[in-house]
Amino acid sequence: MTVESKRKPVGRPASSARNGGGHSQSLVRGLNILEGLAAAPGGLGLSDIAQIVGLAPSTTHRLLQALHRQGYIMQDTELGLWKIGVKTFQVGNTFLEARDFVATARPYLRQLTQDSGETANLAIRDDGMAVFLAQSESPQMMRMITRLGSRAPLHASGVGKALLAWLPEREVERILQSRGLSRVTENTLDTPARLRESLATIRHQGYACDRQEHAIGLNCVAASLHDQDGLPLAAISVSGPVARIPEARLIELGGLVSRAAREISEQLGGHVPQP
Repeated sequence: MTVESKRKPVGRPASSARNGGGHSQSLVRGLNILEGLAAAPGGLGLSDIAQIVGLAPSTTHRLLQALHRQGYIMQDTELGLWKIGVKTFQVGNTFLEARDFVATARPYLRQLTQDSGETANLAIRDDGMAVFLAQSESPQMMRMITRLGSRAPLHASGVGKALLAWLPEREVERILQSRGLSRVTENTLDTPARLRESLATIRHQGYACDRQEHAIGLNCVAASLHDQDGLPLAAISVSGPVARIPEARLIELGGLVSRAAREISEQLGGHVPQP
């Protein structure tokens, strides 16, 4: 079994760009195209991309050709679909290299997979969502796989709740007001009272549990990495099928994940604050 977090291709409408010169608008539209393609790993056709940027197909095609010439996108000539190119990956990978915690966490993710037999992930918070940046896949045939760069709601994921638990209350409130508490599965914590009770438990025990709250059939345990001020920098997790991660195993994995998170935080000069 594989599970992949997905979202519909969404780009900012071209009309949202500030009034400015044609070059400025073209840049915004080109970035919107890249965002849309990044959210659709299987590729998109011309008409879909034109809808994302809100332009005529002919104008959209000129933008696509410009991005293609620079190596940022490529086209599947058989299907006619446009996809992210190598140069876009190279630019994005520079971000990962610049974030020391990603490189520091990678050996810990591999060790977590070795110790637990399950997939280990690292995610950060961006625009009120959890974004997955690194992964160590389980060797099991049935395993949890999340596409790097995919997003998950903070309130409905292990890594997301681990991050929320250590944020200042005003920031939590801002996220709840802007994002709401959409119900992803029947187990999602979809009221502020239930979520805040869960966040208090996370601070007390040092790790978060996702009990089929993001995907039915999957359980997850996560813990936050902290910076020098004790604020959440990122979160790591171990996820797998309920058959291999039943309720009784959550405590065991919680200990593994929280210890790894604490060691990574210490290497980065951070510390876990007192609850």
